[in-house]
Amino acid sequence: MIRPGLAFLLWLAIAAMVIVNDVIGDTWIAMALSVRTVEWYKTLVPLPYVISMAIIHARRTTGPRWFEAALLPAMLWPFSTAFVDFLYGRLTFGTESAVFLDRFAIWWSAPYPLLIVTLAAAPLVAGWLLARR
Repeated sequence: MIRPGLAFLLWLAIAAMVIVNDVIGDTWIAMALSVRTVEWYKTLVPLPYVISMAIIHARRTTGPRWFEAALLPAMLWPFSTAFVDFLYGRLTFGTESAVFLDRFAIWWSAPYPLLIVTLAAAPLVAGWLLARR
């Protein structure tokens, strides 16, 4: 069963977690660590939370239309979370869009694409694993 309200509520929880994690990373953690380490911190800490939200979504949407239900958050969560993350940087620090796009620079081993890929893949993988059972 497709539940857009559930996907939206879980996305709100993910967005809140990412923003709070960014605030902690940009204030407390940034004073003690390098920029690259802070970027890894801001990417790796939300990953277990994103996976758990995907599992919650998969458990609530099991059934014959699990793929359509999993496709909704897989398409919406990555873009909307990246947009909220961009707005956080823009409103808090006044950063330009080019600075935000530098977070996707995989040639200097930027970890941010890992978070975006996990946001896209976790609902599909969790839905598939629960549908298989």
